[in-house]
Amino acid sequence: MNADDYFWKTKKRPLKTKPRSKPLPKAKEKYLEAEEKLFQELEEHSIGYERKFQFKSTKNWRFDFYIVRLRLLVEIAGSPWSVGRGGRKIANAFCKYDLAMDKGYAFERLEPHQIESGYAINWIQGQLKRLEDGPDQTIPTD
Repeated sequence: MNADDYFWKTKKRPLKTKPRSKPLPKAKEKYLEAEEKLFQELEEHSIGYERKFQFKSTKNWRFDFYIVRLRLLVEIAGSPWSVGRGGRKIANAFCKYDLAMDKGYAFERLEPHQIESGYAINWIQGQLKRLEDGPDQTIPTD
């Protein structure tokens, strides 16, 4: 039935079709550069990682990187999956961070300038080195 026949019989306009899902928000240029630099540094230093890490139980929360040995989730500010302004987005992010903590993951949010300056990779290497050295012995054993 065409649209005019439908209107004259029902006095209603046919429903307009909409896409079922919204497209992803666009990433900022600084984010794209920072993500590529962190990816190259992780490859260069042979640090085990996973990109676009997502929990199996949640289909819409993703983290930019997952450092396997540290069980560390890294999110770069400015990514389409990171949180911007607004009450609902911030509340959703806190749920995302709380879920990560409940599952036993550590979480770190990095700014693009921290990655560009080399702070992020040095910090990750320091955490890995500390993991290899074992726990800090602050109390003497004797």
